[in-house]
Amino acid sequence: MVGKHRNRRLDILGYIVMLVIAALVIRMGYLQIAKGAEYHQQADSNRIRLMPVMAPRGSFFDRNGVLLVSNRPGFSVSLVPISGPIPDDVLERLSVILDMKLVDIKAKIKQQDNPLSPIRIKSDVGQDIVTKIEERRYELPGVVIEIESVRNYINNELGAHIFGYVSEISDAELEKKKSEGYKTGDIIGKFGLEKYYDKELRGVNGGAQVEVDVTGRPVRMLGKKEPTLGNGLILTIDEKIQKAAEKALDDRLNYLQKRLGNPNAKGAAVVVMNPKTGEILAMVSRPGFNPNLFNGGISVKDWKAINDNPFNPMQNRAIGAAYPPGSAFKIVTGTAALEMGKVGIEEKILDTGRHWLVPKGNAHGAALGYISFNEAMVKSNNVYFYELGNRLGIDNLEQWARKFGLGATTGIDLNGEDDGLVANRKYKEKVYGEDWYLSETFDAAIGQGFHLATPLQMASVISQIANGGHRYRPYLVRQIVSPNGETIKNFAPEEIGTIPMTEKNINAIRNGLREVVMPGGTAGYIFEGFNAQIAGKTSTAENPHGDDHGWFVAYGPYDNPTIAIAAIVEQGGYGSDSAAPVARKIMEAAFGLPPSKDAADALAEEENRAKGLTTR
Repeated sequence: MVGKHRNRRLDILGYIVMLVIAALVIRMGYLQIAKGAEYHQQADSNRIRLMPVMAPRGSFFDRNGVLLVSNRPGFSVSLVPISGPIPDDVLERLSVILDMKLVDIKAKIKQQDNPLSPIRIKSDVGQDIVTKIEERRYELPGVVIEIESVRNYINNELGAHIFGYVSEISDAELEKKKSEGYKTGDIIGKFGLEKYYDKELRGVNGGAQVEVDVTGRPVRMLGKKEPTLGNGLILTIDEKIQKAAEKALDDRLNYLQKRLGNPNAKGAAVVVMNPKTGEILAMVSRPGFNPNLFNGGISVKDWKAINDNPFNPMQNRAIGAAYPPGSAFKIVTGTAALEMGKVGIEEKILDTGRHWLVPKGNAHGAALGYISFNEAMVKSNNVYFYELGNRLGIDNLEQWARKFGLGATTGIDLNGEDDGLVANRKYKEKVYGEDWYLSETFDAAIGQGFHLATPLQMASVISQIANGGHRYRPYLVRQIVSPNGETIKNFAPEEIGTIPMTEKNINAIRNGLREVVMPGGTAGYIFEGFNAQIAGKTSTAENPHGDDHGWFVAYGPYDNPTIAIAAIVEQGGYGSDSAAPVARKIMEAAFGLPPSKDAADALAEEENRAKGLTTR
């Protein structure tokens, strides 16, 4: 009896074991057949990653095909999560190696929508960092080194305010540009042409499907989509003229600071353009900066040096700073008075040293007696132009200034252009709540008072005298070209205004400007022995915050102008001493003339010898 019960229990136990085995077999079959594909995909996702490959940006070339901005290979550090978030201890070790704050690394991780997608933490790291990461590979699971394209500004500071710089997209920029396809970690143009033409320069990113090991390190390439190089820009810039302008300006600033006792002569700008087209041949702003410093994120030390500089190296003074134009504005006043019949070319006006209505006079109390239009322009006589302002009135002066394009942006293909200011009644009433006075008209007639103009605007003014009254939109890009060299877009000269001037009157103005640079003119001694006929105007603008600003505007050759120049040196004193020598050096380079040597060159050579250098 007892045996029968025991056998029954064994039978039941056997049935249970068989049922369990059957259930396990069925479950294994279900997992392998029904769910096999799904689990295989999950396993692959733990070892396969899609690594973005950033597209190289398009290159910049000067008008003659000289390469100015390119790309070079560099290393970037990324995180590749394996089965979950990268542990905090790994992030802490990485932050020390990269010299980054842990909170900044975590902020980059937080920006990523997909927690398992690769996250670029720092671009363009040095070989020392690559070595440290490789040496500690097994302490840094999920940290990988990638090769990427890095922007290369070939001549460092050369053309920095034209080219601009690139850096990683910020949170605020990403918020605005997400709809345009921009993503976390993208490198975008922040300034200059890099920013203005960012969409054209960016190209199309590629990607690589790679198998990674347990540390996140790629071990096998499974597939790759090559990135598409961005479009290139052929600029209007002439590298030869750009280099000459930068060297001339640097040498002159150095000379003013060390030899003429102007320690604050550190801000300056030059614009060189083709008066027949509006093409910018050179553009310089000082102080400058090296855009290569921004690759991979500028260091705290380098940013502090830039940010703490009271002369603001990041400002493009050529387009973004406005100054009283001073005596260069007499070109506008003279044109208005001649065209409106307020003065005759041969008419003589008495200069007793001070005007008879308002006690304003010439510099140093000079009195030239009866003088004509030509003499007044050559000698930059204030009393004569006070009288022209008196005859014109502020409303006519405002009207003619606006005809020359002053008081409005030029429309150049750069961000951050200042529109300047034309002196007028409405402005004074709106800002100060006061009536207009005759003395303010006198100030306006000689480019002082409320007037403000950028170097680019003044380059446009002198260009309009050079070309007979045509105002062209300034531009920096001649062509956008595809990676294989095909033209995508051409940019042509665009006339945006004209000034009605008779041949007789414009010749009178040109003759006066021609004699400015001849013996007896305000810039005659600067252009002594210069082997080309040019025309120009010196200008010294009052500065309530320090020494006067020095201006010089010019064009040449006189009979067939191919370049127009506007140069300013902040706190440089007389324009003939500070800005005119810079213009001479630029014209020598542009016209292929033997370079002259002045005191600034002698100082530069002396300093180079002290440093053991033979060339600069």
